[in-house]
Amino acid sequence: MDEKERLTEYLNAIYQNIKTAVQSIEDILPKVKENSLQRELASEQDKYMALEKECELFAKAEKIEGIKDNNWLEKARLWGSINMSTMTDKTTRHIAELMLLGTFMGVLTCEKDQADHKGVSSELDEILTNLKELERNNIDALMPFLI
Repeated sequence: MDEKERLTEYLNAIYQNIKTAVQSIEDILPKVKENSLQRELASEQDKYMALEKECELFAKAEKIEGIKDNNWLEKARLWGSINMSTMTDKTTRHIAELMLLGTFMGVLTCEKDQADHKGVSSELDEILTNLKELERNNIDALMPFLI
């Protein structure tokens, strides 16, 4: 695999992680009744979208065509999972738990992507580090909603 392909693969991995978070928030936000949780999730979404924009600008600067969002099957799986899980339980606690589980998965994905793409791009490493920091902050912000 040449350098451009490795760069594209790394960028796509980060971008798809971010897009999963954005979609999860979009799918679950209409189900949230508590104003403070709505505000928290909307704030998180804005921060993820800023990182999404960074990825898009990086792609443009590096002349990487068509960074890939998650495929339709992954999007449908995520949507179905959220809707099935909130069908009978739309409590703030349950929604926070779902978001925490997704955020933990996002952190794990970041760790694996970082290990799999060592030395590919310091700029992408920085975006990934910012994503991990965002997700860790989100965990801290969502934990109080479990109480």
